[in-house]
Amino acid sequence: MTGSNGDLVLGMDFGTDSCRAVLIDLSNGREVGSHVAYYRRWKEGAFCNPRENRFRQHPLDYVEAMEEAVRGAVEKAGSGAGDRVVGIGIDTTGSTPCACDEKGRPLALDPSFAEDPDAMFILWKDHTAAFEAVEITKKAGTWGGPDYTKFIGGIYSAEWFWAKILHVFRTNERIMREAYTFIEHCDWMPALLTGVEEAASVKRSRCAMGHKAMWHREWGGYPSAEFLSLFHPELSRIRETLGTETWTSDVKAGELTPEWAKRLGLRPGIAVAVGAYDAHMGAAGAGVRPGVLVKVVGTSTCDITVGPRPEGPEHAVGGICGQVDGSVIPGLIGYEAGQSAFGDVYAWFKRMLLWPLQVYADKGVLSRDALSRIEESLLVDLEAAAAALDLHPEDPVAIDWFNGRRTPYANQLLTGAVAGLDLGVDAALFYRILIEGTVFGSKAIVDRFREEGVEIENIVGIGGVARKSPLVMQMMADVLGAPIDVLANDQTVAIGAGLFGAVAAGVFSSVEEAQEAMVPPVERTYVPDKSKADLYGPRYEKYRMLGRFVESEFTTYPEEGRES
Repeated sequence: MTGSNGDLVLGMDFGTDSCRAVLIDLSNGREVGSHVAYYRRWKEGAFCNPRENRFRQHPLDYVEAMEEAVRGAVEKAGSGAGDRVVGIGIDTTGSTPCACDEKGRPLALDPSFAEDPDAMFILWKDHTAAFEAVEITKKAGTWGGPDYTKFIGGIYSAEWFWAKILHVFRTNERIMREAYTFIEHCDWMPALLTGVEEAASVKRSRCAMGHKAMWHREWGGYPSAEFLSLFHPELSRIRETLGTETWTSDVKAGELTPEWAKRLGLRPGIAVAVGAYDAHMGAAGAGVRPGVLVKVVGTSTCDITVGPRPEGPEHAVGGICGQVDGSVIPGLIGYEAGQSAFGDVYAWFKRMLLWPLQVYADKGVLSRDALSRIEESLLVDLEAAAAALDLHPEDPVAIDWFNGRRTPYANQLLTGAVAGLDLGVDAALFYRILIEGTVFGSKAIVDRFREEGVEIENIVGIGGVARKSPLVMQMMADVLGAPIDVLANDQTVAIGAGLFGAVAAGVFSSVEEAQEAMVPPVERTYVPDKSKADLYGPRYEKYRMLGRFVESEFTTYPEEGRES
């Protein structure tokens, strides 16, 4: 079945900074309207403390941005567009859980919790639970029962569901008492739009629960109450609120309520798909299939591929962020890896360079208008200068773990590093070294997949960095020794969300059929320069050597965790 003339689908992509809404014509796969709305409180830095690695988002930011984004996209699509939408798909960051009441309502929406960061959504990049993650990892392999980290790479991360809940329960007794359950952002949005009024009725995402909450059919769902109680007695209570089943995103979570239809300018009763994480839906929107690795390259990276279900026991791939049956495409195993910081590393360097200019702008020596123009062009000009340089074997080497390491082998206690600096290193060379470090991080991921027998033949790049930075993508192709296709759309992730909305609405019979109609074309292919292999090969070995040194000499690990 294909889309009829005039039918539209809505994809909503809740990113780190904003909500993007995209309307797609199902008869030809073309985008007909899109709008981006930024989270107001987040933009102001509310409820966050970067020095403590605490990053929280208020649920009202999501609600307000969603309304603005959807209405903006509908308006741009033209008269009557809202009445033509037949389905909605939603992706979010993750793991981004929130404490909720028995109705599935975030506690932060209660006035008494409105200013409590622990009552808000704990963003994926929040690493306050780093010590709890180490503790979970240690006990999973030694407690005497199943190793529940088996299918998530063998290591639990501070970015994930149970570690975050455990940290909140240990540090905020009131939240521990009042939280009936925790809900992922990707599960809350569909529940909100479809009028779910009790937490027990929420359709939990297979993608979210499998990759971040250790759900797997081998042990009948979530980790046992006995295991979770080793860390905190209240974790087993939260487990009981999650149910035992999870759902793939081709399934309909429910139908849009009249109230939300009015608020968004759409028709009531249209299908809303089960939610999932941004990278996983983005991978589907980019045409992922066995042998194809989709790299979502933005502030961080998420690397997604799929493979067939094995006939016998499932091989557990070590060091990645999980493998989950149906997390990307139903019927296939979805494999996830990624880097905790990518574009964020460049943004950090930009902030460092801008500091004196901001000081002089505050003093009135530099105009605000001039500062704004510099902010807009700084990385563009730096990239041009860096691209004109040639790296040499003796140049400094950078480690990309500025926000910890996600893959291979998650460890959010790790930090970035640069070695080999001298007085001849200028800003352009330093920037190129940082880029090389992030690209080496990508190579470590691809190597990990291939070492474990996961087939990777083609690479597709999507996301802001993939489209905006030829230097980064060409260096990535050179280092990986493989061509990289970049797709011709800035909103591939939202298109992926819309793709699932269309399948849930019955417009297409499968995700694969929807991909045929909706995947954007290739805009540019970066072909590796094979002459660079002799340069990058030895420099990558220096990267690995420096990484081992940082991991062994500059990382503080808890001896026994921080048990209460």
